[in-house]
Amino acid sequence: MSTGEGVVSRSSLLLFVLGTSCLSAQAVLPPPAEDRAPRPPTAPSRESPGVQDPTKAEVKLSALSGWNATLVMDQGPVGIWTVAEVKAFPAYACPEIAALDDRGRLHLLWSYSGKWTPVTTVNDGKWLGGFVHGDLDPRLAGPEIYVGSQNGNVWQVTTHEPVFCSSRLVAQIPGREIHTLVGGDLDPATPGSELLAFTNPGGLYLLRPKSDGEAWTTTPLGDLRGRIRDAVLLPEEAGRSREIATVGRHGRFEILTLAAGVPAWSVVHEAPMGMGRVALRSDARPESVVAYTVADDGRVWRHERNAAREWRTELIYVGDQGMRGCAAGRFDADPAVETVAVYGYFKRVELLSKRDGVWRAETLFVDRDAGHWITRGEYDGRNATDELVATGYSGRIVLLSRPPGYGLPGVLTAPVPEVR
Repeated sequence: MSTGEGVVSRSSLLLFVLGTSCLSAQAVLPPPAEDRAPRPPTAPSRESPGVQDPTKAEVKLSALSGWNATLVMDQGPVGIWTVAEVKAFPAYACPEIAALDDRGRLHLLWSYSGKWTPVTTVNDGKWLGGFVHGDLDPRLAGPEIYVGSQNGNVWQVTTHEPVFCSSRLVAQIPGREIHTLVGGDLDPATPGSELLAFTNPGGLYLLRPKSDGEAWTTTPLGDLRGRIRDAVLLPEEAGRSREIATVGRHGRFEILTLAAGVPAWSVVHEAPMGMGRVALRSDARPESVVAYTVADDGRVWRHERNAAREWRTELIYVGDQGMRGCAAGRFDADPAVETVAVYGYFKRVELLSKRDGVWRAETLFVDRDAGHWITRGEYDGRNATDELVATGYSGRIVLLSRPPGYGLPGVLTAPVPEVR
């Protein structure tokens, strides 16, 4: 079973781990033993006794380092490859999660008192591997959702009150797997918004809705050296093309821009190893950008761009092979502490924190199978920090949060029962 982000079968995973090259001579050594978090338990997190259906009641899982874990969805052997924070149903003031799975389905999950209800659409038959939520089609009211598939299909999803959705096929790119999508007003030289599709074999395609009817146009913008596995938009700047930060299997962290439909690339960092994820700090501004990237061999980099648009890159962590997730956010009560979470085939969600100039790692959660994606979001207003949503081969979506009252001094909180 393969996915749009380079996830491989269990046998291929073993070959990947055995065959991945060693770290370069410049790699950072692990910190001294006293600075490292204790080795995590090898057993996966346990469910709480009683009800195990997250659509019926909150299902608690065991977590580490003082965090809480709850189950959002469990599909058993059906992998979930991508999760994203989304607000698709405005009639409900509650957190929502978008998830793409191995059977080509989009799940929009909304929360009520700890329970999660999936609203499912698209039935592509092959994995979905790209996600965009935005108002790209002027012929429709409000924002739409776009997903891409292994079959080379692009689906448009529209939502309807209170919690319904519908989908239709808007583009096909024969012979290409669609791994990543980016959408928005990307090219100031052309009117309206654009949707970019990154494919395997490596390629870049521009999709735009036609001015009349329901059709979309698909324009190839050229082949790429490698498969782009993740992309995020940098802060918008007046009069400039929107910058897109990308990472790919070819081992590059690059910035892409469009000018009159012509793509331009600039390399920020290159490594002799595939790069899988890129995450942007939420406080990023045009004159100050901080991004994090991860490589297949477990390395994590921090990239900072100053007002002069100069990038500085540093290696901040050397983890285990098979890094497949990266999420930047505020995960500490002290806003001055820099934090980023990583996840991967090693099953552990790890939090990297820079306190007093020193980076440290701690394990928050151990899943029952290899991890593939992690994202940040605001899902629990009872603390002062962001939350994490993790998923992958386990077929589970897990929400990780700080306890109620964390970072809120003086606030009275109810006792939380322990998971035994």
